[in-house]
Amino acid sequence: MHTMWKGSIQFGLVSIPIKMHAATEDKDISFRNLHEKCKTPIKYEKVCPVCEEKVEKEDLVKGYETTNGHYIVMKNDELEELRQEAGEKAVEILDFINIDDIDPIYFNRSYFLGPNEGGAKAYSLLRQALQDSRKVGIAKIMIRSKEQLAALRIYKNTILLETLHYSDEIRSAADVPNVPGEEKLEEKELHTAKMLIDQLSTEFEPEKYEDEYRKKLVQLIEAKENGEEVVSANQETPKDNVADLMEALQASVDKNKKKVATKKKGTPKTGSGPKKKEKATS
Repeated sequence: MHTMWKGSIQFGLVSIPIKMHAATEDKDISFRNLHEKCKTPIKYEKVCPVCEEKVEKEDLVKGYETTNGHYIVMKNDELEELRQEAGEKAVEILDFINIDDIDPIYFNRSYFLGPNEGGAKAYSLLRQALQDSRKVGIAKIMIRSKEQLAALRIYKNTILLETLHYSDEIRSAADVPNVPGEEKLEEKELHTAKMLIDQLSTEFEPEKYEDEYRKKLVQLIEAKENGEEVVSANQETPKDNVADLMEALQASVDKNKKKVATKKKGTPKTGSGPKKKEKATS
């Protein structure tokens, strides 16, 4: 697993040397932009629109735009000094709280933390203390020139660092347009909606949810690579003749009841062999 950051966890007067690894990966399929005529990847160059010349990396500086195209130029050494003051290579634990106190909207990205050389015992101590106290540590860390708020928690015997949004980064829910206030709801509608929730309630099993679009995209790419002709049948989504909210809820409940009944009916008894496949008709 690639190490993307090295530093330490500051736990009171205890310093725990650690390595940080990305806990998640983006499975999106990326495409290159090609010139349709010759199928060559297009190059993107940094060009100054005023000087009309190509700009190299060493000729770039950071600028903060104020108003009307005016910029405040920041030097690299000034930014580096600020990063060092913020403790670029340390995860400083500030508080310990209950994880239920953090609304999921604050969570951003996940990183695995593993002990670096000489840090195994201190790492184990913090891990066990977090586990026994059922608390998470709130910390600060510098990642890619940004000071991040983070939560340290236990995930499958590993300390996981979860970056958090700051409170001023969360937009106000009051600004969302057209959110209805208190609506007068029919008791029957509410009861049916709760019934549907009960029918669909289950344990969370992340493995059963797949990215169907990506799966089909991979199949399409593989088919093209093998020179196969790709034919897609136009299928119309069946529409239920539903007149109002109550009918939609009841139709959903009835449909789900049939689905559950079909599953129970189709479950083979213990010891029974697989069904014979029917011959395909042309």
